[in-house]
Amino acid sequence: MPVIASPIKFGTDGWRGVIGDEFTFERLALVAPVAAKVLYDTYFSTVGSRTIIVGYDRRFMAEDFARVVANAVTAIGFDVLLSDSYAPTPAFSWAAKQLNALGALVITASHNPGAYLGLKVKGYFGGSVSPEVTKDIEALLSVGVPAAATPGKLENFDPWPSYIQGLEAKVNINKLREAIASGKLNVFVDVMHGAAASGLGRLLGEKVQEINSNRDPLFGGGAPEPLPKYLDELFDLIKAHRDRHPSDLTVGLVFDGDCDRIAAVDGSANFLSSQVLIPILIDHLTLRRNFTGEIVKTVSGSDLIPKVAELHNLSVFETPVGYKYIADRMLAAPVLLGGEESGGIGYGSHIPERDALLSALYVLEAIVESGQDLADYYRHLQQQTGFNSAYDRIDLPLASMEVRARLLQQLETQPLTEIAGKAVIDCKAIDGYKFRLADNSWLMIRFSGTEPVLRLYCEASTIEEVHKTLAWAKDWAE
Repeated sequence: MPVIASPIKFGTDGWRGVIGDEFTFERLALVAPVAAKVLYDTYFSTVGSRTIIVGYDRRFMAEDFARVVANAVTAIGFDVLLSDSYAPTPAFSWAAKQLNALGALVITASHNPGAYLGLKVKGYFGGSVSPEVTKDIEALLSVGVPAAATPGKLENFDPWPSYIQGLEAKVNINKLREAIASGKLNVFVDVMHGAAASGLGRLLGEKVQEINSNRDPLFGGGAPEPLPKYLDELFDLIKAHRDRHPSDLTVGLVFDGDCDRIAAVDGSANFLSSQVLIPILIDHLTLRRNFTGEIVKTVSGSDLIPKVAELHNLSVFETPVGYKYIADRMLAAPVLLGGEESGGIGYGSHIPERDALLSALYVLEAIVESGQDLADYYRHLQQQTGFNSAYDRIDLPLASMEVRARLLQQLETQPLTEIAGKAVIDCKAIDGYKFRLADNSWLMIRFSGTEPVLRLYCEASTIEEVHKTLAWAKDWAE
């Protein structure tokens, strides 16, 4: 039985590595059957199924890696439904639940640069498996799984139709289609060469204006992450449209590589992260859809989120960064919405999974039914709560994992008492270090679980204060 010599570690959502280095056909052929076996050991008594969904995004050779997964899993006796097309990761989570499978194994590296690929593991319930399950996978890798006397069967399936039908049922789809077809709402979409391509067109018709639809495994030289530095083309399109049609209601939507993260751009071409979208969505779904339940936020989420929740008498539950923690909570309690700072948002009325296409539909519904530009909607919420803030984040590349370890040790042994001239009044260490400062602003220092990258997050009363604090943190790290 082959044994994996170097460690394979699952991060906040799956295992990722550089193609041809950490991520190879051989290693994947060892990991995939172990993941299938752990899904079986964990969920068979609940589901009574031996079927595994296998899907993939549009990265380099993703369909070939998916075929390796499918063959490795059938070799140990499981039946496999292999996607015949790229699709959003939430489409495969949806398929796992709808088709009564043990779970789904999805070939994707989400928002990482083009050199990366990875494997996400989803459970039968339609969401990310818990940290305990991924630990079980890591533990079994040193043992492996023997081939079965009788292999399972392999069939292909199209993940799109059932998924699209499920999303259509969540919103007033005809009202959205009419608003777009009539020109009442202009929608620009940057799919960043990823698995969201064609998604909103299938849902809302051909007047949705999609860019970067072609498959490009190098993602235009950047990464398929919904951040302002990658969105110049979308900004320019919206500015040009605003100049020609200044009174039009216009929005831009942005999806990451596997379509489980979202960001938006308002009618004046300002970038809006999920720190802005989540409060808007909470308000819209409560006021106009009469949704109720708990709000789940990660520790890096905006302070406006609990303030809007309080407006609607909703409780708030806080988790570490990583949607699997939100998914765990969604399985344990009635949840209205669970969201993270990086763009992943999911809903208790759907599957316990972040779903960027559904988030896009709810955002569009909020615009159409309120008649407001997203920026105006957000300002209204700030006025209602009496809370005004600005937010930004820096991802700082580190020279090596050794530098990462040294900085982490420094935080543990020499706690910060002052940041950018402000006293530290509190520190939460549930995931990284979140420092609350004397003026009620905050700085969070957190290390990526998959790359030598330091993530710096800050929310303060003005964008100038945010940038001042982030500059201090960058100097401290360097």
